[in-house]
Amino acid sequence: MNTYTMKLHDVGEGVAEAEIIEWRVQVGDTVSADDVVAEVMSDKASVELYSPVDGTVSWRAGEVGDVIAVGAELLKFDTVQADTVQAGATQSGSETASPPARGLAKSLAVAAPTNTSPRAKETSPPPAAIAQPVATGARPHAAPAVRARARALGIDLATVSGTGPDGRIVHGDLDSLLGANPARRDQRPDLTITDVKITGLRRNIAERMKAAKRRIPHFTYVEEVDVTELERLRAQLNAATPADGDARPKLTILPFLMRAVVLAVGDHPEVNARFDDEEGIVHQHSSVHLGIATQTARGLMVPVVKGAGELDLWGAANEVIRLAEAARSGKIKLDELNGSTITITSLGALGGIVSTPVINAPEVAIVGVNKIATRPVYVDGVLVPRQIMNLSSSFDHRIIDGANAASFVQDIKRLLETPALLWTPRA
Repeated sequence: MNTYTMKLHDVGEGVAEAEIIEWRVQVGDTVSADDVVAEVMSDKASVELYSPVDGTVSWRAGEVGDVIAVGAELLKFDTVQADTVQAGATQSGSETASPPARGLAKSLAVAAPTNTSPRAKETSPPPAAIAQPVATGARPHAAPAVRARARALGIDLATVSGTGPDGRIVHGDLDSLLGANPARRDQRPDLTITDVKITGLRRNIAERMKAAKRRIPHFTYVEEVDVTELERLRAQLNAATPADGDARPKLTILPFLMRAVVLAVGDHPEVNARFDDEEGIVHQHSSVHLGIATQTARGLMVPVVKGAGELDLWGAANEVIRLAEAARSGKIKLDELNGSTITITSLGALGGIVSTPVINAPEVAIVGVNKIATRPVYVDGVLVPRQIMNLSSSFDHRIIDGANAASFVQDIKRLLETPALLWTPRA
């Protein structure tokens, strides 16, 4: 009788320890090679562990919930081995070498192949090796890597004849099956990895986003806005636009929002600012220079509508169209991308219901537009369909207090829900 010690093997790249989450065997249980004996979890995944030998469990390491290091002893088995054993293993005492393959003594009687690497032993069986059919109801003998590959390919190991020692199923058996069945061969998982180097504008965006999230404590405030009346007005204005265009583009909701932001800034100048956090100075601007986040083939750009408060609806719409086309064609000028004091961002129809926009540093506020959806709303006690849109806005909490941020968004909400106020003189 010999003792074989099973250690916790490497369960993932960079993993140093794992937690025991389930024991599948008790002390005194008799197990066969490839029986599942335990399940452990690392910080990357849960893994089933298989017995490397036939034997009786004589010792277990710890209880469920214990954390053990890779390479530490996990289980001990009392085993009975043939006189001929794998090189490097001892017949008496505690074995710590790699587990002997089942039926190895039997297979050693056959001439060994020239290539003695472990992979060669597994995938290129000795010439005399004969495929061993799996007994009905028996658990197929295969290494964990072979089992995982079979699962990915949708192969039932019970249908595979093993050519490895003592009928063990090896990778070569799966290769043979795939070669005979082209349809299954096509099921092989695509393990191609494409490395994409981050350069140019994409790298600039990445650096700006990293700096913004690292240096700015973001505070996001979300409010829903009933834009039913605004959408009715927008449809009427678009219907009144002459067929020849008259230099008047079809209006989206963006020019109305731009107008609302400009008016709300009048009562909240603290949000129309740029913060030099190295000098500790907030530069509040009297004019509103609106950044309009624009998606291009090269990445996100933020063209700037300078002096947005001086433009009417169609002037704002035309300027947004001009800047967006210049950005997407690569013809935008550098000064048209600089100097914004507050930014509006929108994903249009993909806007979702809530977002957490990242502030366009060194600004201190950004207004995010979510999609418009028809929802049932109670109006004067009657349930009616209304067009609702959420505004998701983020603020630099070092400069803008929560109450001020909420008040600013509420002003925008009031202006959009009662669009006549967009052209009412401010007190």
